[in-house]
Amino acid sequence: MAGVVVYVHGDAIHRVTRALQAIPGTQVHGASADGKLVVTLEGDRASCVAEQLSAAQAIPDVVSIALVYQHHEAADSLNEDDSSETDSSRIH
Repeated sequence: MAGVVVYVHGDAIHRVTRALQAIPGTQVHGASADGKLVVTLEGDRASCVAEQLSAAQAIPDVVSIALVYQHHEAADSLNEDDSSETDSSRIH
């Protein structure tokens, strides 16, 4: 998962928004009048996010993309039970 700010030429913001939403795993959460879009990218592999970033950068009128947040966790680790998370004796 990654959170990015996509900077676009202001007059193309609606067209770029539609193009971003057509990229699988990409969601546009907000836009500003000065051409900034708040976007999340999600995929089942870290390489998916890289592919989404490349596709977004290739959209005409995208000026730049700033990575704000990125997190990747192996799918099998999501199913692990970590007892330290619920062990109140470990809370300081």
